[in-house]
Amino acid sequence: MLQAIKYSEGNLEILDQLQLPFVETYIPIRTTEDGWHAIKDMKVRGAPAIAIVAMLSLASELLAPDNEVLQQTPEEVHQYISAKLDYLVTSRPTAVNLSDAARKLEKRVSNRAKEVPGPLGREVADTFIQSAVAMLGNDLEDNQRIGHNGAEWIASYAAKPGQAQVAVLTHCNTGSLATSGYGTALGVVRSLASKNKLRHAYCTETRPYNQGSRLTAFELVHDKIPATLITDSMAAALLADTDKGVNAIVVGADRVAANGDTANKIGTYALAVLAKHHGVKFLVAAPRTTIDLDTKSGNDIIIEQRPASEVTSIKGPRDGPEGTGNVSIETVKIAAPGINVWNPAFDITPSALIDGIVTEVGVMEKGVDGQYHLDGLFDEPTLS
Repeated sequence: MLQAIKYSEGNLEILDQLQLPFVETYIPIRTTEDGWHAIKDMKVRGAPAIAIVAMLSLASELLAPDNEVLQQTPEEVHQYISAKLDYLVTSRPTAVNLSDAARKLEKRVSNRAKEVPGPLGREVADTFIQSAVAMLGNDLEDNQRIGHNGAEWIASYAAKPGQAQVAVLTHCNTGSLATSGYGTALGVVRSLASKNKLRHAYCTETRPYNQGSRLTAFELVHDKIPATLITDSMAAALLADTDKGVNAIVVGADRVAANGDTANKIGTYALAVLAKHHGVKFLVAAPRTTIDLDTKSGNDIIIEQRPASEVTSIKGPRDGPEGTGNVSIETVKIAAPGINVWNPAFDITPSALIDGIVTEVGVMEKGVDGQYHLDGLFDEPTLS
């Protein structure tokens, strides 16, 4: 399985996703500033991975030999960590996992600062570091449960009578590169494949940043899963093609509102509309940390606006074999100079278009009133 995040005792490295799939190189993250820029510049992306890298970047900073903050009082260490967390949250506003992790870990640190006797705050920092490291393992376990739950639901409710295998379309990248491992929506695809229930996977290119063609396709090839890449504008024709027979669309999420409205990579809403028209099941796969009960609907979600250059240019290797360090990544302009650009990173899919929300504790469907009641998902224990 691909490993996008490596961490050991204050040494954090991430796979630079700006260079994939042509160059596989890890870059060190030693400070919160390193983490902030890696997230903002999309060297790491995917809501779960963003949260993990942010927290581990602060853990690495705390463990740096020249960081004297550990010699300060418990309350001073708490204030230091709290300020760094506020800074990290500003790197990407739409994904709720980051702010959720920051809030929960800040609470733990605050409580620990009140308990620690004596003048030194090392134990307060240790509480944060241990909690940040635990996120890696917890996320992987959650992803594997999401994959299983989604695969079983699709096999039961999306397959046609007598059909042993299904075809699934996914959008953007939601696999090992977007999480601590395995993935959410792509984890569902992986689970279907492992159960021999997947006939074929389709992935969109996901313009303008091409996470689908660069990253999801990379993971599918890596895992030898039968798959086909399509451009974003081919999705309607694909769903209309009865020979292809797509049974379900499964996507990830950067934030799920209390009513089930979902913010995800731009283009998700269009796929949901197409799925409804063609009678194809549409699922959102995400851990409970992505569900924000304080956000009542999609109208309250802030949509990140990205630079125009992402739309007006593309990046790729000039020449040479793929997968070697000798590849030169270059930028090529593809749009008329002077044209205005609108580049929202995400869109909102209304809950009415979503057939189920796949989490680590099960698949939530609408109630008899036609509405999602997502607070019921939190009856099970979770990180607090």
